[in-house]
Amino acid sequence: MERGGCSTVTTDTAAYLRSIVTELAGEIGARPHWDLPRLDRAAERIESRLAACGFSVLSQAFAYAGRTYRNLVAELAGTEAPQKVLVVGAHYDTVPDSPGADDNASGVAGLLGLARALAAEPLKKTVRLVAFALEEPPVYRSRNMGSYHYAGSLKRSGTEVQGMVCLEMIGYFTDHPGSQHYPLPFMNRAFPKTGDFIAMVGNRRSVEFTRRLADGFRSATDLPLSTLNAPAVVVGIDFSDHWSFGQFGYPALMVTDTSFYRNPNYHSPADLPGTLDYGRMAKVVAGLRGAIGAWGGK
Repeated sequence: MERGGCSTVTTDTAAYLRSIVTELAGEIGARPHWDLPRLDRAAERIESRLAACGFSVLSQAFAYAGRTYRNLVAELAGTEAPQKVLVVGAHYDTVPDSPGADDNASGVAGLLGLARALAAEPLKKTVRLVAFALEEPPVYRSRNMGSYHYAGSLKRSGTEVQGMVCLEMIGYFTDHPGSQHYPLPFMNRAFPKTGDFIAMVGNRRSVEFTRRLADGFRSATDLPLSTLNAPAVVVGIDFSDHWSFGQFGYPALMVTDTSFYRNPNYHSPADLPGTLDYGRMAKVVAGLRGAIGAWGGK
């Protein structure tokens, strides 16, 4: 059954994702930590999209530098084992002077696209979809991140978190040979040299979690997927909200187009909606739907 009139038809997924990125990066623009009006506008748009799919949205308020921010949490309760929880999250702030189409309106669009896809298909286990308020500097990889506040609250409440999926830059693809780069030389021999794939990356403790989700992802889309579980010495392996969940011992991974290893517009004014590939973003959402379905059971 559909919730709140929110269609789960996938033929218009690309257009849906484009509309979200256009709202956030095109209409609202840069959303740095000090610009509360723009962050609030972004939060309102996200909340409205979730409500349109029938989700009740909870706000988790937290303070930083004398200001109050909020994470937005929507839950799809499991039908058989609701105590077992998977968190899927994306941050909605940006660095100053960047509209943040890929970083990270694309991740938020993926989160909302996934909400729309899952709304009519409750799983046996619970999925929580979370939009995090702060991820970028100056809070980056610190206890002031929105995701750190949320992960900490789950730990304190004793919630049975089985894993976390972070959506961090999922929209930039290119078919140009040599367009994909890596932090270590050996990786150029082991991984694709063209930026036409999506990646799942996480720490060594999350190997089995990554494998399980990757299998489900590949069963649902033909978009190429590469995976890597490695220590933090591999620069970028923990450069987003999954880091916060790792601090509390939860399995966690990042779904990403590899950020600055591929996208030349990273953290710049050129990170605009027109630079993204919405058709392939739609395939990422389809893959995530398959991955979460494999984890959560239908």
